[in-house]
Amino acid sequence: MATKVILPMLGQTMEEGTITKWLKQEGDKVEKGDPLLEVMTDKVNMEVESPASGVLRKIIAQVDQTVPVMDVIAVVGTADEPIDDLLAGEKAPSEPEQAAAAEEIPAEVAAPSAPLGIEAPASSPSRLVISPRARRLAHEHGVNIEMLAGRGTGPEGRVVERDVRAFIAESAEAAKVKASPLAAKMAAESGIDLREIVGSGPGGKITREDVLRAGAPTLEGKVIPFTGMRKMVADNVVKSAQTAVHVTLTAEVDMTEAVKMRQKILEEFERKYGARPTYTDLIVKAAARAILDHPIINGSLQGNEIRIPGEVNVGVAVALDGGLVVPVVRNADKKGLPEISAELKSLAEKARGGNLAADEISGGTFTVTNLGAYGVDAFNPVITPGQSAILGVCRIAEKPVIVEGRVAVRSMMNLCLSFDHRVVDGAPAAQFLQRVKALLESPYQLLI
Repeated sequence: MATKVILPMLGQTMEEGTITKWLKQEGDKVEKGDPLLEVMTDKVNMEVESPASGVLRKIIAQVDQTVPVMDVIAVVGTADEPIDDLLAGEKAPSEPEQAAAAEEIPAEVAAPSAPLGIEAPASSPSRLVISPRARRLAHEHGVNIEMLAGRGTGPEGRVVERDVRAFIAESAEAAKVKASPLAAKMAAESGIDLREIVGSGPGGKITREDVLRAGAPTLEGKVIPFTGMRKMVADNVVKSAQTAVHVTLTAEVDMTEAVKMRQKILEEFERKYGARPTYTDLIVKAAARAILDHPIINGSLQGNEIRIPGEVNVGVAVALDGGLVVPVVRNADKKGLPEISAELKSLAEKARGGNLAADEISGGTFTVTNLGAYGVDAFNPVITPGQSAILGVCRIAEKPVIVEGRVAVRSMMNLCLSFDHRVVDGAPAAQFLQRVKALLESPYQLLI
């Protein structure tokens, strides 16, 4: 019996998704649970599985078409059964949509970014064939399986476990090259091997100028399509700006004791738990603890009600090429620092590998975004739609500070809290920020 394939809701706030790739074509045999297509939501790329076994009889939603959730996107059935009655009333794509779907995406736009020194393969309309063990190994190491296209040494070009291990080894070797973050990003996007570049920076570090001399193109004159993840992020921030009344408070935090504590526990922490504690880990823990004292920060405006959920689910923004995603640490208030640290490490690796599950990007009640690595001292973070506050984290820098009447060098950091003034007033927002500051300035409380 023929079965309609619908676009599922892959997150609590998802309203629509954009078809990015069909992994099966009309006439292909499919088994229940087989990935049929990839869909880009407002947060991340996800695979949609077949609801039944049979043959993919009809593809209704084409590549690059944006579809509302619960709309029919395909039909699966037996090879010879009639499906006209099932398709009756289903909306076909409009002519502009069909034209856009038929338009070929240039390889430099469609191809995923490569690790340092590894050339990105050109896009291919065919599905990558990979063994289950190889797929599992790639996911464990945060490898985007798209990067394995053309590297398969198994039967008929199938990617097997040894191919993934070889790719991991090459990536590790390339990662040893000293390069600035911008230089590494430019090289990856251009397919330039950093190992072939002589760095002109301090200690032989490769700079942006070195990569440009090696042939990397600049953005001047380049046209970047306003589609996919970039458009999804844009739609989200516009929605936030139009629906929330943003107010931002900034507080300076003395991170000297936090820096000392992290250095003291770093080696033993990593040996015991397999993850290095980051300042983001400490801040997520401090924010979750402070929300317990000031739960209004965790609330959201729904119609004529302000609802405060029973869970503290902290999202952490992760930057990707062309956009960002916000994986969520659920029940962060009930987890210790080791759990938060290990979970954030895993989520970040999955995000960069495009392997986040739907429940790992949904259900957030509060967000942390850290721009400290970029030397930022202050900014106004945009509230995630459906939430009421977001905490922006800036760089830690040594500054002269008056301590007990004397000038001392301290490690200082700014926190920038944006909140929706419809839900939260200035005083409770300031009290929450004050509590986060107190916890970070006495960081051993976070280990209890």
